[in-house]
Amino acid sequence: MISLSALLLPIVVAAVFVFIVSSVIHMVFTYHDKDFKKLAREDEIMAALRQFNIPEGEYVLPHAANHKERQSPEFKEKLARGPVGFLNVFPNGEMSMGGSLAMWFGYTLLVSLFTGYIAGAALGTGAHYLQVFRFVGTAAFMGYSFALLQHTIWYRRSWTATFKSMFDGLLYALITAGTFGWLWPQG
Repeated sequence: MISLSALLLPIVVAAVFVFIVSSVIHMVFTYHDKDFKKLAREDEIMAALRQFNIPEGEYVLPHAANHKERQSPEFKEKLARGPVGFLNVFPNGEMSMGGSLAMWFGYTLLVSLFTGYIAGAALGTGAHYLQVFRFVGTAAFMGYSFALLQHTIWYRRSWTATFKSMFDGLLYALITAGTFGWLWPQG
């Protein structure tokens, strides 16, 4: 077993590499450009929603407070009439990337930390590169990709968008695995 303090270098370096690669993916490549669809008559829909001054947050429509309400004829009628959907409302104005990028970097550190914990508990000092790569790659892929499936299962995100993001997660996992294999303590 290897302590997390002994794995601090690969944890931080892997997080930095993943952060850099994810930035390149989203700034250079265009395969995520069609992850979201444009609403027909977007301007009219935005104008209609604007009058309600909806606070920032996540919403579902129609909304039911509990199971009993979901079973009511009134709620079932709302479902039948539609529209049925989920809505994320952000603050008005340009989206600031600074806070999101800082949280993303924190997330890459968190995935690397837990990945290091799993590999450190399973492998000892001097483990072979491919052993480290296998453990770290699997754990990192799970950390970057598996939770994405929930958005398709429960919130109807398109399978295509989810699989593209999981592909990104695979790239991040390979980078994390390679970094840990390279910087794994040898003695």
